[in-house]
Amino acid sequence: MKEKMTEQAVRLFDEKGFSATSIQDIVESIGVTKGTFYYYFSSKEALLKDIHMRYIDDLLSKQEKILHDESKSFHEKLFDIIHLSIIDIKEQGASAKVFFREMRHLSNESLDQIEPKRDMYRFNIEKLLKEGRKTGDFRNDFDVSVVAFGILGMMNWSYQWYKPGGAKTDKEIARTFVDMVLKGIETE
Repeated sequence: MKEKMTEQAVRLFDEKGFSATSIQDIVESIGVTKGTFYYYFSSKEALLKDIHMRYIDDLLSKQEKILHDESKSFHEKLFDIIHLSIIDIKEQGASAKVFFREMRHLSNESLDQIEPKRDMYRFNIEKLLKEGRKTGDFRNDFDVSVVAFGILGMMNWSYQWYKPGGAKTDKEIARTFVDMVLKGIETE
C-alpha cells in the first residue's frame, strides 16, 4: 500500500504540483482513507522527502557502480554517468520531475538529510574529473568544481525537455553532452 500511495503521489505531484495536491487527492486516487495515509507518512512533506530519498539513493547507487568499474576509462565513466541521468529521467519519468522540481517544498530538516546525498553525487563527478586529470586523460588547467556544476546543470535540466521516443535517443543526447565537455577538457 505504501508503494501504491507513493506512486500515486508522484503522479499527482507531477501533474498538479506538490502545493496543489492534497492528501485527500492522494487517498481518493487509490480508494483509501486519510488514516491509511497517516499510517505510512506523518505528513505530505514526509511523503515528498521519502520520494526524494528513494530517488537520490538509487541514483547514488548506480553512480557508485559506474565509478568502481575498473574496466572502463575515465571518458567511458563520464559518458555512463551523464547517460545515467538521461536514462533515469526516461525510466523514472514523473519521479525525476518531482525530484528536480519539488525540492523547494522540503523543510530545512528534510533538506539537511537530502542535500548531503545530492552533494555526494557532485563530489563523485569532481573526483572522477580529478582522477582523469592525474592520469592525463583530461587537461590539468580547468576548475573541477565549475566543470562538475556545468555537467550537473546539463543533466539536471534535461528533465524539462527530454522526451523519450523523441528525435534523439538517450545515448545520442548523452554523447552530445560528453562531447561538449570533453572538447573543453580532453588532452590533444
